[in-house]
Amino acid sequence: MKRYKEVVEKQKYFFKRGNTIEINYRKKYLIKLKEAVYKYEEKILYALKLDLGKSEFEGYETELGIVKSELKNTINNLEKWSKPKKVRASIINPFSNNRIYNQPYGVSLILSPWNYPFQLALMPLIGSIAAGNTGILKLSEISPFTSGVVREIVEEVFDEEYVAVFSGEAEEAINLIESDIDFIFYTGNPKIGASVAESAGRRLIPCVLELGGKSPCIVDRKADLDNAAKKIVWGKFMNAGQTCVAPDYIIADRLVFLELRDKLIHYINEFYGENPIESDDYPKIINRKNFDRVLNLIEGKKLIFGGKYDEESLKIEPTILEVSNTDEKIMQEEIFGPIIPIVVYKNKNEIFEIIEKNKNPLALYLFTDDKPFEKEIIEKVSFGGGCVNDTIIHCTSDGLPFGGIGRSGLGNYHGKASFDAFSHKKSVVKSKKFADISMKYPPFNEKKLNLIKKVFNIL
Repeated sequence: MKRYKEVVEKQKYFFKRGNTIEINYRKKYLIKLKEAVYKYEEKILYALKLDLGKSEFEGYETELGIVKSELKNTINNLEKWSKPKKVRASIINPFSNNRIYNQPYGVSLILSPWNYPFQLALMPLIGSIAAGNTGILKLSEISPFTSGVVREIVEEVFDEEYVAVFSGEAEEAINLIESDIDFIFYTGNPKIGASVAESAGRRLIPCVLELGGKSPCIVDRKADLDNAAKKIVWGKFMNAGQTCVAPDYIIADRLVFLELRDKLIHYINEFYGENPIESDDYPKIINRKNFDRVLNLIEGKKLIFGGKYDEESLKIEPTILEVSNTDEKIMQEEIFGPIIPIVVYKNKNEIFEIIEKNKNPLALYLFTDDKPFEKEIIEKVSFGGGCVNDTIIHCTSDGLPFGGIGRSGLGNYHGKASFDAFSHKKSVVKSKKFADISMKYPPFNEKKLNLIKKVFNIL
């Protein structure tokens, strides 16, 4: 029997034994996981440096620190989240006890990507364990050093019957998706996400999809341009633009375009120096394939700034483009690299037309001090989540559910939302025997009909 089948069978049996139902059991292993994360801190940061060229600060800020925070929050709140929730009884059964129980699904499969290989593997795993599931982690083979450290951590903390790790190529992922699992959590591109959803739908198992898309960044004439430029450069060029919620392109009011351009260049130089390729604070592209793909997007475009690269280090310097035609290739696909096009608008209606071409983005960012305009954008545009007068920071709050909509994803996680994502909400009514309402039973008559109408009219 192939290993993936053996692991699924082991985890099915382990789950049925009921160990993971106990809150203290889950908490014990979350604490063990937390201790291991602290123990392996240096190895994690070094692996992120090898895979993506992340500085120690960026590795801590965007990966390790976020996982530590999620573990602490989950451990501290697990008992509260797990308690059955009492809800109001209905008027036709007023003396009953009504509760919502959190039921784990069983064997959960977590498919994690390469761009944040520590954070995006551990964050959903924490939710899976907290909710009482077993877990199978399929790590990316494209980030081998970090995937190797994650494997070490998981195998030190868990037996394979509780949490197992796989790190093979696409065929292994397909085998796992098609196996007898109970839940799928996928982070990656929309094309593969659609295939995952199709597989889950065929077998009627739930899934969460964390995908991507072209996340717009709107800068209007009432924006604080210095603040906008600083936050855009920070959010875009973190991880060399290989972030699913990075500002993908800027939609700028024509009256502020030139000043915004100059301020963007100023902050690129301030953050990374005059030669960002040599900066230890500036990450690299993950591999040659993606390096070539990103360079191809620059070819023949109107450069405002940047465009230089180094093949040996796989670094492409922060690059700003001016785009007049939104039908160009660079405006049709997620960039996922250190390039940011600027599209200029003359009237606000153009903003909605531009976004509609790549609708349902994972994130949206708006820089403005115009409150009515802020309200209009938030209410009229469909997007996963975002910020006003900032970028990316919404992802760091464990009180905010994170996820996409439509093309950018299905479902949410982070904090309690992770616990909820990996839990089935089971509604149970316990009726009082003395409070049985006789009119609900046949035979029915006019008197009963009038009475039931009155009851429902009270609601």
